[in-house]
Amino acid sequence: MQKKRGVYNPEVELAKGATLDAASYDKTQKIKVTAGKVTVGGIAGRAEISGVATGRNDSSINGTLGIWLSIFRYMRPDGTTDHVAGWNIMLPLKAGQTAAASAKAFVEIINSGTRPYRAAAVGGKIKIVFTEK
Repeated sequence: MQKKRGVYNPEVELAKGATLDAASYDKTQKIKVTAGKVTVGGIAGRAEISGVATGRNDSSINGTLGIWLSIFRYMRPDGTTDHVAGWNIMLPLKAGQTAAASAKAFVEIINSGTRPYRAAAVGGKIKIVFTEK
């Protein structure tokens, strides 16, 4: 028996996307999500880093920042469904690292990765967009 496919609805499909979440494991540098959805339709996820890092001094999670983009599925106009894998990025910090330097490091990781995301930073603010490959 063949599976019946749904009808492509651009409003619904373009609103789908990854949930952006973030966490700080540093005593003095913090990260917060200011826009928590990165959609297929081009709405950007945003996070803001503040403070100067205490930094990592052992192999534990202490002294790191993390961002996560969740998995999701969406239908293309031709009726096929794309599965987008999640992404967990942990950034070890150096003592005295500024918010702008941390944001720039996240952007470099995202833009050099193979996942369908691109990022930009202004100061400690990060903007992440979905870019279909």
